[in-house]
Amino acid sequence: MAATTHIEAARKGQATDAMRAAAEHDHVPVEHVVEGVAHGTIVVPKNTGHSFSRVIGVGKGLRTKTNANIGTSSDVCDLDFELKKLAISRKAGVDTVMDLSTGGDLRAIRKAILDACDMPLGTVPIYQAAVEVLAQGRALSSMTPDELFGAVEAQCAEGVDFITVHCGVNRAAVEVLRREGRLLDVVSRGGAILTDWILTNKAENPLYADYDRLLEIARRFDVTLSLGDGMRPGCLADATDRAQVTELITLGELQQRALDAGVQAMIEGPGHIPLNEVADNIRLQKELCHGAPFYVLGPLVTDVAPGYDHITSAIGGAIAAAAGADFLCYVTPAEHLRLPELDDVREGVIAARIAAHAGDVAKGIPGARDWDDEMSRWRKKRNWAKQIELALDPERARAFHSARVSHIEDACTMCSEFCSIRLLDKHR
Repeated sequence: MAATTHIEAARKGQATDAMRAAAEHDHVPVEHVVEGVAHGTIVVPKNTGHSFSRVIGVGKGLRTKTNANIGTSSDVCDLDFELKKLAISRKAGVDTVMDLSTGGDLRAIRKAILDACDMPLGTVPIYQAAVEVLAQGRALSSMTPDELFGAVEAQCAEGVDFITVHCGVNRAAVEVLRREGRLLDVVSRGGAILTDWILTNKAENPLYADYDRLLEIARRFDVTLSLGDGMRPGCLADATDRAQVTELITLGELQQRALDAGVQAMIEGPGHIPLNEVADNIRLQKELCHGAPFYVLGPLVTDVAPGYDHITSAIGGAIAAAAGADFLCYVTPAEHLRLPELDDVREGVIAARIAAHAGDVAKGIPGARDWDDEMSRWRKKRNWAKQIELALDPERARAFHSARVSHIEDACTMCSEFCSIRLLDKHR
């Protein structure tokens, strides 16, 4: 349990081991991380009870991070399969993983993933509470506040580093949603559970009404709160509407209360947003939430590409990162269609990493552009080994290049003797 949290240490100008590791990971001065943690513009997700080697920071002035969601469902429940997803995510270069399991023995699954996870692990505790309620043959709306907070406390005690909690789905946001209407209503699972709970019980969301209880639990284990966007738009028609913005205003207030209590917090964001609204959404969040780290799902910039939503999300993610988003949750080709397979996970991670890096180049993160320039230097020399070594996905680059070999030794089969770089070599 945390005697002194990261925030409390940072306010004294002290760097924890995790802050030093996060600074080293991003090649920034440790003072930058300490200052960011103290002011709530950087979080370092690290539970005092979880030991792992790949400590990262998320937030202002740091490299845009990526997350992969794994986890079972009631239809597909195979722990070994999820552990393979974890391994593939790590190999593909993801920064964090979230276990969103809703099928099987959730505690055993989470323990196995925690034991195998050498990076920050996130969860959504309301899923566990909901699964346990349904197992008793009860309606989700009969969930008690103690059952919900019990799931939160249990997962924090187990070592989870960050948790999504939909505290902003309160009666005011639900009333705005009811009054304004939407094409696709609520698409967040946690948000829908709590909206149903509020409407059925005619009572306030326990996570909002008793937010201090949540802060006490999070502070005890130094768990980072990921303030969930339960009102995120699930289609372009619902983007940037009053329900989304009403919740966002509340999340900004709750982030400040967390900061005051010595608890790290970041803000989750949409979702499905038209291309022309992505940057404005990031700027709005940064303004309303005091520069808190912003964790976005995608965003997906069109609704009509099932099977290719890793691409729609990479387009939105690159714009979001360039505009100031700090953390991209991957979207796989399986989004909206099925639980992801192993290849889906890999494709999702790579797409998110491409978006994150493109955003880092655009916003001038130190060292980001150097990677591209180094690739170009070796490309000019037509040194394929070095190009493959520098590639974001060396495995695929190597496979593509070796699949068809040119009869011209230092060219590829795209251009062969018509290689433009090779053609002008004699003039250099």
